[in-house]
Amino acid sequence: MNDQHVALISAFFDALGRADLAAMETCYHPEVSFGDPIYPEVEGRDRVMRMWRLRLDVRDGLRSEHRDVTADDHTGTARWTARYTFPGTGREAVLEIDAFFRFDDNLIVRHHDEFDFRRWSRMALGRPHGLIFGWTPMWRKTIRDRAAQQLDALGPA
Repeated sequence: MNDQHVALISAFFDALGRADLAAMETCYHPEVSFGDPIYPEVEGRDRVMRMWRLRLDVRDGLRSEHRDVTADDHTGTARWTARYTFPGTGREAVLEIDAFFRFDDNLIVRHHDEFDFRRWSRMALGRPHGLIFGWTPMWRKTIRDRAAQQLDALGPA
């Protein structure tokens, strides 16, 4: 167990819980990459922080809780729960997320979140879209393309 890396992951999630983008950014390496089922690959600290800014700007804010943080000298994991109101539908989404980390220079250089896209689709989009289409690759691509367009439209942090 690497207590310094456990503290780094906890500091990141504590900052996320406060919507403190500046504190979150200090946890990331300049060459960080992020990925999840909606944003499969986001490269570089500026772009990753733009993605977090989008996520924190949702209606009623993003509320988060983390637990089960572990880390060694190279990798770490955590579980976290995200709660927010999806802007397009006004529906509440509650995600249980497994987070995976890699470290370089005692900073997070890789952050990957895994969650059930189909479950998210049903919660965020409702019926019929989320229920009927949530599992299809075409629907997943549509959601990813929209997310990428929003990220590109946001411009530099």
